[in-house]
Amino acid sequence: MRFSFKMGQAYSAVWLAVGCLFPPTSAWAAEAAPEQTLAVLEKIHKAARQLDYSGVYTYQQGQVMSSSRIIHMVDGTGERERIEILDGMPREFIRQNDVTQCLFPEKKTVVIERRNGERFPALLLAGGKEVPAHYDVRPQAAVGRVAGRECGIVELIPRDGLRYGYRLCVDTKTDLLLKLQTLNAERQVLDQIAFNSIQVGDKVESSLLASNWNLKDWTVVEPSMSPIDLAKNGWRIPFPQGFQPITQVQRHMKRGAVSQLVVTDGLAAISVFIEPFEQDQKGQNVNAVVNAGAMNIFRTRVGDHWLTALGEVPPETLQSIAERTEYVPLAQSQ
Repeated sequence: MRFSFKMGQAYSAVWLAVGCLFPPTSAWAAEAAPEQTLAVLEKIHKAARQLDYSGVYTYQQGQVMSSSRIIHMVDGTGERERIEILDGMPREFIRQNDVTQCLFPEKKTVVIERRNGERFPALLLAGGKEVPAHYDVRPQAAVGRVAGRECGIVELIPRDGLRYGYRLCVDTKTDLLLKLQTLNAERQVLDQIAFNSIQVGDKVESSLLASNWNLKDWTVVEPSMSPIDLAKNGWRIPFPQGFQPITQVQRHMKRGAVSQLVVTDGLAAISVFIEPFEQDQKGQNVNAVVNAGAMNIFRTRVGDHWLTALGEVPPETLQSIAERTEYVPLAQSQ
């Protein structure tokens, strides 16, 4: 989510279309109060977490497009969700609250993940408390239409060059996010995700939450993972302004332990991976940006380690993190 991952004169059309989602126009004068900005985004986010809905959405990343079917319901056990990838290799993701089963049919394998990974149409990460300080939220006068439903358009404009902007199309009846576009500094679309069809409410059938696959005799794997404090282990990783850590873990892989740090500003997320350097990896490309749509990757060597920074942020942001990171072994720091 991959999944990749802020808000005048004449806005009367938006207020009529979106209704109670937004406060009166006067509240959105040049500088909206942070609590008002956050309240708008929280309402969109809560709709994704609390409503029953099913539909098909398409994700366009650069020149690549893929479609997924999502079923989301809330019952006495909490949130239940199934996402089925419709293009390429079959994949399914079945979530019960914070536990997700990742199905890989060609290997007859289920991988268990125990973490809260927000996916479209959810919006905020880690509560989004940092968003008002780093994005301007601007409702637009235009009214959009996605999957046959009317939606109000909101742009989240970054206040610096460290992050991308976003354009949201929000259902006027339910506050559900129907379309999300990632924008560069010129407000050009880098990637987008949008519903092609959607049903909301009691028309959603709970039977759709069941997997299409018979999981009998499949291998169930839960990766070994443990909390870690990278700073205490000697790593000095500079976060971009407004980004705060939400995850620090160590995964045990065949090539050795791989550490992962995830930071977010409430909308964008950046992952930093640290893994051992192997002599047979000397010829690998470093200090170069690889990108697909809004997703960028920058890799460099820090001592006897590889450091890889990736996220839906400008490449300069990732390069700054990677090239300014320092490793001071514990014996030297004491």
